[in-house]
Amino acid sequence: MPSGALLETAEAIAALAHQAGATLIVNDRADLARLSGADGVHVGQDDLAPAAVRRVVGDDAIVGLSTHTVEQVDSAIREPITYLAVGPVFGTATKDTGYSAIGLSLVREAARRASQAGLPLVAIGGITLDRAAEVIATGATSVAVIGDLVATGDPEARVREYLTHLANV
Repeated sequence: MPSGALLETAEAIAALAHQAGATLIVNDRADLARLSGADGVHVGQDDLAPAAVRRVVGDDAIVGLSTHTVEQVDSAIREPITYLAVGPVFGTATKDTGYSAIGLSLVREAARRASQAGLPLVAIGGITLDRAAEVIATGATSVAVIGDLVATGDPEARVREYLTHLANV
């Protein structure tokens, strides 16, 4: 999507999200996150470095960073981020990260290191309703889900299932 159209879309979503009391995180684009009024931005290993992202979005914005290895986790916790993400936990067709599934053992280790740094850990990649509780049990603070939310054709209902399923985890 061209940047102008993406900005218009992000502004509309930000307005709806804030009206509903939700938080909007824009993927990859710190510039559009700031201009749209989003609450933050999520970047990957090949995007702007978190320090540069902070210069764009400011100190109060949420900044998340994806990691895929222990070395990346160790580097990330020294960055000016709000949360750490790790994945893909399981195989996924949603986004080709160039990384193989990391499995639960790396999620557990990333959670330990993130906790020591005072950062929440978001696990992402191939997570389904049936696996979400298991992922949270490894120490992840939350899960990011795309494919399983849209696979049913009713994302709203699927989100409600996740909330119910994870309420007591």
